[in-house]
Amino acid sequence: MKRVYLDYNATAPLRAEARAAMIEAMDVVGNPSSVHAEGRAAKGLIERARGQVAAAVGCRPQEVIFTSGATEAARVLGDLPEGCDVLVQETAHDALWAQVRMHNWPERPKGPGHTLAMGLANSETGVITNPPEQIDGQYPFGQARADWLCLDITQALGRMPFSFAWSGADMAICSAHKLGGPKGVGALILRQGLDITPLALGGGQEMGRRSGTENVIGIAGFGAAVEAAMRDLESGVWGEVEKLRNILELSLEESSNETIFVGKSEERLPNTSCILSPGWKGETQVMQMDLAGFAVSAGSACSSGKVKTSRVLTAMGFDEREAASAIRVSLGPETTEDDVRRFAQTWRAARDKHRARAA
Repeated sequence: MKRVYLDYNATAPLRAEARAAMIEAMDVVGNPSSVHAEGRAAKGLIERARGQVAAAVGCRPQEVIFTSGATEAARVLGDLPEGCDVLVQETAHDALWAQVRMHNWPERPKGPGHTLAMGLANSETGVITNPPEQIDGQYPFGQARADWLCLDITQALGRMPFSFAWSGADMAICSAHKLGGPKGVGALILRQGLDITPLALGGGQEMGRRSGTENVIGIAGFGAAVEAAMRDLESGVWGEVEKLRNILELSLEESSNETIFVGKSEERLPNTSCILSPGWKGETQVMQMDLAGFAVSAGSACSSGKVKTSRVLTAMGFDEREAASAIRVSLGPETTEDDVRRFAQTWRAARDKHRARAA
């Protein structure tokens, strides 16, 4: 029986459009910094992709800075002016938490200026958080406005409507592979006129913000993937995915009143289900499902294979036993109803065996 991939929040399969764009880019030999015809051809691929990303994100092309991914883009937070505290959302991704001068939002800033860093959609739970500027005009700490607002849109891009121009954000970060592009490429969206320390010094590529010869092949794939992802969003594909997610949760819920679906009463990404089954360790579930032919995860897959109790879930108020039982099932456009029902049946059977052994 074929394996079923249910871990789209970790990475999405490479889209056919991205593969085709990358194959085309492989035949372009020039360095994009060179002024000859071959160099201009490579530069043209980058600028085409820049326009594709800008159209998807809702920003100007000159506000798109290509990076190796969202984690590199998040380094911008570590190089803000001296005295500017970074206040990070409790449930934000580790890429934001790993930066310097970090304080737990909503702790008050200690310096004269501050930046708010938050995820628009959580990778583990799918829960969506509106930027402070969009919540009835209320801001943390009773101040008029943060100096800067940085949004991690990695999970949201292509799965829910978003416009950088309307979000009130000054910066946003994203990765190509979450929406069907290649791994190892992403972008920093930087509001025009905002001055930052370059992410990398050298030849001045990417408008002086990130030096180094650009990954032309990866960037071309990113542009094609994000364009295809926006077509899917506009066509209602994710509404169909949400129906499958609801079928999954209903199937699991009917078989046990002990199962918890994190954020079910809140606005969530249409594809994500974070499932708690207290007393049954998440990593055990992941291994059992893997052996049965299903790829799911015990949380964020960005920790080099490490499995640990979710900081996100403990921040949301779940106790150690509950948080340790979490698995994340994240669906995609290729997921079928048969995939979902087979997984639900397999998971229920494994849970019943676990309970019988524990009794």
